[in-house]
Amino acid sequence: MLRVLLKNPALRNVLFVALLLGSAFGLGHLANRHHIQRDITHNASNSLEPASVEVLRQMSGPVTITAYATEQDVRLGDIRKIIRDFLSLYQRYKPDLRLVFIDPEKEPEKTRAARIQLNGEMVVEYAGRSEHLTQLNEPVLTSTLLRLAHTRGQTVMYLDGHGERKLDGSANHDLGALFGAKLKQNGFRINSLNLALAQEVPGNVSALVITQPQVDLMPGEVDKLLRYVERGGNLLWLVDAEPLHGLERLAEKLDLLLPPGIVIDPAAAGMNAPVTWSLGAAYPPHPVTRNFNLITAFPSARPLVWNENPVWQHAVLVEVAARGWVSRSAPAGNKPHDENRLSGHPFDKQHDTAGPAVIALALQRNINDREQRIVVVGNGAFLANSYAGNGGNTDLGVNIVNWLAGEERLITLQPRALKDSSLVLGKTQLTVIGIGFLLGLPLLLASVGGAMWWKRRRN
Repeated sequence: MLRVLLKNPALRNVLFVALLLGSAFGLGHLANRHHIQRDITHNASNSLEPASVEVLRQMSGPVTITAYATEQDVRLGDIRKIIRDFLSLYQRYKPDLRLVFIDPEKEPEKTRAARIQLNGEMVVEYAGRSEHLTQLNEPVLTSTLLRLAHTRGQTVMYLDGHGERKLDGSANHDLGALFGAKLKQNGFRINSLNLALAQEVPGNVSALVITQPQVDLMPGEVDKLLRYVERGGNLLWLVDAEPLHGLERLAEKLDLLLPPGIVIDPAAAGMNAPVTWSLGAAYPPHPVTRNFNLITAFPSARPLVWNENPVWQHAVLVEVAARGWVSRSAPAGNKPHDENRLSGHPFDKQHDTAGPAVIALALQRNINDREQRIVVVGNGAFLANSYAGNGGNTDLGVNIVNWLAGEERLITLQPRALKDSSLVLGKTQLTVIGIGFLLGLPLLLASVGGAMWWKRRRN
C-alpha cells in the first residue's frame, strides 16, 4: 500500500511537506525546552568569564541598569544596541537583570537628577545601592556588581608611623597605585593606624596589614598588636629581609622563625630577571590560590620557617626556588651589578640552605567562636607600586585580603587576553579577491549549472 502511495507524485509531495513541517515543529519544541548554546567565536567574545557567571549566581535579588543614552551617538552610532547586546550576556545568566533606557535629550530633568555626565553613562542598582558606570566591559561591570553585593563595608587598616609602606600611598615603595586601588575597587575601605595614638586596634577591622617598619616600634605598640592577635584579629604581615624593629615578639607569638638571607632562584635568570627574584608558578591547594595560575615575582624574598604548634593550622601559599637556595651573603634590595647572574651568588655549602623555600604562609585557628586568619609573606616589595604590575602580584595580594576578610567570593577577575584577529591585505590581494567574488565565482556557478543542464538534456 505504501509503495502505491509513494508512486503518486501528489501524495509524495504532501507526505514530504508533512514530514518537513513535523520535523520543524519538533525541533522548535525541543529548542524551547532545552537551551543549548556554544560560543565558537574567536577568543570566546560572546561568553562571560566563569568568575562573572559565579558572581551573578550569588546575587539573589534583581539588578536594574539604567542607561542614559540617545538613540544615536555621533561617534559610536547606535549606542543603545551596543549596550543592549553586551548586557544580554549577563541577562543570559541572570534573567532578573533589567535594562532601562532614558534619552538625556528628551528627559533632561531625570538626567540632571541622576548626575549624568556622559552619553551612554549607566546607573547600576542592587539591594538599595547604586553606582555609576562610564565604561562598558566585563571586568568593570562585574567589579561594580561585586561592590554593590559587598554590603558589609569591610575596613582594611595598615600600620603607620614607622616608615612603613602606605596602602594608599603613591611613592614607588608604597602599595596604593595597584594593590590598594584594587582593594578599593572591590569595596574595601582603607585607613591608616598609628598605635602611638590609638588606644587599641579597632574591633571592626577586617584585616590589619603590617609592612616593614624602618624604626623600632615602642613596646606599648607591640603590646597592642599582640592583644589584637590574641582577640582573634586577622592579619597580613609583609616582612622583608631586614631587621624586625620590635616585631620579634609578634614572630614568637605566631611561632615563626625568620632565618637571615634571601632566596636565590635560578628560574629567574631564565626569565631575564635578577636571580634575587623568586618566581612563583605552581601553588599548593588553598582558597587563596584556587584557580590561580599566574606567575608572581618576589624581589629579595626571605624564607619562612615555623614551629609546628597544635594551636595553628599552617598552609603553604607560595613555594619557590626548587633548584635554588637561601643565600646569607646576597644583599637585600635590587642592585644592578650582576644580580641576574648566578656567578654573583654562588652556593655556599657551609652557610646557605638548599631550596625549595616557603615565602608565603597562611595560619588559621578557632578562637572566640570564630576563625582567625593570618597570612605572612616574606616580601613586601612584590605589592609595591614598582613591582605590583609583574605577573599576578596584585591579584595574589587581593586574593589574600579577600580570604582574610572572609570574602572568598570576591574573586579577582582576570581580563580576557585579547588575540590579534585582524587581517591586513595588500592592494594586489584585495584585487584578486574582488575579481574572484565578482567574476570568478559567478562564472563557476554558471558553468556548473550549464553542465548539469546539458547532462539532463542528453539523458
